[in-house]
Amino acid sequence: MLALPVMAEPVTLLAFGDSLTQGYGLDPEDGFVSQLESWLEAEGAEVEVINGGVSGDTTAGGAARIAWSLTDDIDAVIVALGGNDLLRGIDPAETHANLDTILTVIGEAGLPALLVGMEATGNFGTSYKDEFDRLYGELAEAHGVGYFPQFLQGLVELDDRAQALRDYLQDDGIHPNAEGVTLIVDRMGPAVLDLINRASGM
Repeated sequence: MLALPVMAEPVTLLAFGDSLTQGYGLDPEDGFVSQLESWLEAEGAEVEVINGGVSGDTTAGGAARIAWSLTDDIDAVIVALGGNDLLRGIDPAETHANLDTILTVIGEAGLPALLVGMEATGNFGTSYKDEFDRLYGELAEAHGVGYFPQFLQGLVELDDRAQALRDYLQDDGIHPNAEGVTLIVDRMGPAVLDLINRASGM
């Protein structure tokens, strides 16, 4: 009698972020977590994606809750925070320190991570933008984690910015609609799949 192959255990992935992760304004099946899980499964991944998004959360809030968010079942973490820091004009040095704390806690837990960046607008001046935009890459390199430059990459890369605003964002002009989330997931998906492979030892 032939022995059946041993199947790898599913990877439990924590999507740790704010309203973009949480799925603000969307039905659960249309949000980032559900669409990402479906995308990964379509690529053959055995995965469960846990929604660790808190609407309105800043990096300070994330730093305060990361330790208790890393339950024993978590195998890997997406860190996608900073958008609300931007909206509030928080000092990039503070954002840097908070994300450093989050990544340190994840590293001490022995978990692989993917750091997802945000891109500042010019509202607070060029020096603010320059400092904010480079902190994600610096932290990813310092902690040896995966890096995806911009949560909204799938939208900002569209040639027609007016179309992106019109067709892929909700009425608030900030949060993606279901179709926008699909573009976001399609663009970010390969980086998350790499994270899943690292967590499963492939």
